[in-house]
Amino acid sequence: MIITIGGPAGSGTTTAAKVLSEELGIPYLSTGAIFRDMAKEHGMTAVEFSKFAENNTDIDKEIDKRQADIAHESGNIVVEGRLSAYFIEADLKVWLTAPLNVRAERVHDRESKSIEQAASEIKIREESEASRYKEIHGIDVYDYDIYDVVLNSNSFSPKSISQIILNILKVI
Repeated sequence: MIITIGGPAGSGTTTAAKVLSEELGIPYLSTGAIFRDMAKEHGMTAVEFSKFAENNTDIDKEIDKRQADIAHESGNIVVEGRLSAYFIEADLKVWLTAPLNVRAERVHDRESKSIEQAASEIKIREESEASRYKEIHGIDVYDYDIYDVVLNSNSFSPKSISQIILNILKVI
């Protein structure tokens, strides 16, 4: 069973994916963690690295390759990442969303930034990523047709999101 969970920064993908992986008793992989680790390897913040990646397509391709390889080798995994659904043959592809102010508050809590700074950085990062994904892969990140399920995570707790996904898995 392979499940992808994507969504913009602060939409709750990481928390939902962790809860779901625990419920299913299968591993969890975060492509955001891969991205942040690569940023640290280059001595940059996520925002700086995102800008750097605009001129270095190898970074995105490496993230895509790493997640696809890990998912394929595992066979049973929850993969959390914005583009995971495009690169992984999954049994279920989920997209989470939430209003910007909610996402900024979550990033503020996670990264100890002001809400204003978090919102600003989210916007910058999303613009950068949308441009890169379109240029590198021809992917429009605002087209959700590839996803089986789209949920507003502001409306549900991570546990509720996990339960919704588990119920969906029963009928597919």
